[in-house]
Amino acid sequence: MTSDLKELFGTDVFDKRVMKSMLSSEIFERLEQTIDEGSELDIEIADAVAVAMKNWAISKGATRFTHWFQPLTGITAEKHDGFINLSDKGTVIVEFSGKELIKGEPDASSFPSGGLRSTFEARGYTAWDPTSFAFIKEKTLCIPTAFCSFFGEALDKKTPLLRSMDALNKEALRIVKLFNIKAKRVIPMVGPEQEYFLVDKEIFKKRKDLMLCGRTLFGAPSPKGQQLDDHYFGAIKPRVQSFMDELNETLWKLGIPAKTEHNEVAPAQHELAPRYESCNIATDHNQLTMEIMQKIAQKHNLVCLLHEKPFAGVNGSGKHNNWSLATDTGVNLLSPGKTAQENLRFYLFITAIIKAVDLYQDLIRISVATYGNDFRLGANEAPPAIVSVFIGNELNNKLLSIENEHFSADSEKHILNFGVTSIPELTSDSSDRNRTSPFAFTGNKFELRMLGSSNSIASANIMLNSAVASVLKGFADELEKDSSKEKIVELIKKEIANHKRIIFNGNGYSKEWVIEAKARGLYNLKTTPDCLEQLISKKNIDMLTGINVFDKSELYSRYQIQLENYSESALIEARTMVDMVKEDYLPIISKYSKEVASTIITKKQALEDANVEYEENLLKVLSEILSNSNTLVNTLEELINKSLNKDFSKKAVFIKDKIIPTMMKLRENIDKAEQVHPEHIWPYPSYSKLLFSVI
Repeated sequence: MTSDLKELFGTDVFDKRVMKSMLSSEIFERLEQTIDEGSELDIEIADAVAVAMKNWAISKGATRFTHWFQPLTGITAEKHDGFINLSDKGTVIVEFSGKELIKGEPDASSFPSGGLRSTFEARGYTAWDPTSFAFIKEKTLCIPTAFCSFFGEALDKKTPLLRSMDALNKEALRIVKLFNIKAKRVIPMVGPEQEYFLVDKEIFKKRKDLMLCGRTLFGAPSPKGQQLDDHYFGAIKPRVQSFMDELNETLWKLGIPAKTEHNEVAPAQHELAPRYESCNIATDHNQLTMEIMQKIAQKHNLVCLLHEKPFAGVNGSGKHNNWSLATDTGVNLLSPGKTAQENLRFYLFITAIIKAVDLYQDLIRISVATYGNDFRLGANEAPPAIVSVFIGNELNNKLLSIENEHFSADSEKHILNFGVTSIPELTSDSSDRNRTSPFAFTGNKFELRMLGSSNSIASANIMLNSAVASVLKGFADELEKDSSKEKIVELIKKEIANHKRIIFNGNGYSKEWVIEAKARGLYNLKTTPDCLEQLISKKNIDMLTGINVFDKSELYSRYQIQLENYSESALIEARTMVDMVKEDYLPIISKYSKEVASTIITKKQALEDANVEYEENLLKVLSEILSNSNTLVNTLEELINKSLNKDFSKKAVFIKDKIIPTMMKLRENIDKAEQVHPEHIWPYPSYSKLLFSVI
């Protein structure tokens, strides 16, 4: 099996192994330099690479190619072109040029642009990203590309991500050189843990809300949910395991290092985690993973739900973005060292990250802000919306000792003894894990736990990379004048004193923390409309434009796009609720009320003193629910219509303050009705069926 797996991994990827076998040594070396060092691509090699790529793809059964890119829709996009052309004699020839490899021209006006492109301004460009390998997907050669407008503004997530990586590399290298570490590049490494739900396909198709919105807008609680914690890490059901096996094999063929799989906390919820890769490739691979999950689920008569909160009352799905910094020579800059010099470097980088998160906590929050994720953050199942940094008691004490001039590089080892002779003693980690922390240090990496399941990881990493790059720039400017140990310790001491307010090692779910965070001056941006205004604040514009990750127009475009996405997502749900209530729920409740009333009359006619207390109480409940639901659904329709005349920023606030509370009240009424209706007449499958149907 091991040898088979080695043979299988990357078989559908035009990676270095394939390049080396199909390109001349000179072309391969020049391309490898671009891939490994981020050096400028030599256009002259494009034709040679294109021919090799085409021949390899055709040998794998591909008949077409596409520039695969990540527009601001949050998903990927592709336009397919065949390899065939006609010769002058009218015969078919197969060709693929360097020009076709490097540049494509999709319609830029039909993707979200936030005002950067008008409908009549259609031209946009995709450009080959040679640092992310091409791959075969369903007989199509997919070439990862960046996407920009006619004037060069970024219309995608990849372009600013690559810019942020360049900025971070540039500034981190300046620090690394002060410690005499040989490196040509510093790379943010990422391993995103992906949570998801699997439900039966036939049951899914009976839920209008799931099909249109990706989550249930109504649904009374199942008698059993996650109360017993018996699903978490439990034995994987055969049908789910079959899905996971095919998913893993498909991902491995695409060079995606899927490593860990297990049942998550909620019924029907699962997780997949890959090995670490460069930030850019990890982002591409996570987008591809989500797409493949959904396709393979269908083959197993399942549906993969990636919404952040598909079911009320059980845990929603997130995505843990494990982030670290590594040199191209294999040094993890977030690993404590064995010498005082290595530890000094470690503390300096940790301090820079703490400062970055404190200064730009609003940008970190914005990077995970979506309509769906608002239902998950702060719900005692995910980190709160308040951004803080967990570093554990040991590291916290070390930093405090530096601040108080008692610097020590020693660290204590913690031994775990199980009290069983046959079980060996283990060395524990230097700190516990804090699942309530939005941004937690876990030994040699930070884990940003705020992302929603459906989010691209690009946005979070753009902001994290940019914030850290900006701080490192300031550190390098200062330390390049004097990089003595005394100066570095002085810098760490100063910055910890200034930014330790962001460090919190306690319970992020507690009410006390909300009060304390406010006293510390930390943001508590609970919803997407609450936080998006910060994206275009002077502080954030200055930082992001100053290190060339965005220009001002690109930031304003993303501000508008995120608000529009929030509003449209909410309005789709609101309209779906109106349809479901008017077309299905109200008629069913009314019909059942009539049946109950008829039962009361029939029983009294048959027996004058018949006990109809149950039926009368039930009829009273149904009548109240019917009246309230009718009033609320009409109110909701009116609010939807009112929202349409507002500009995008006022619309989002109106939706948050008026429409969503009305939706929640309407749901509450309909869920009460479900609890008193016989299951066989209720129009939609119950939570019990949705959550426990996959066996």
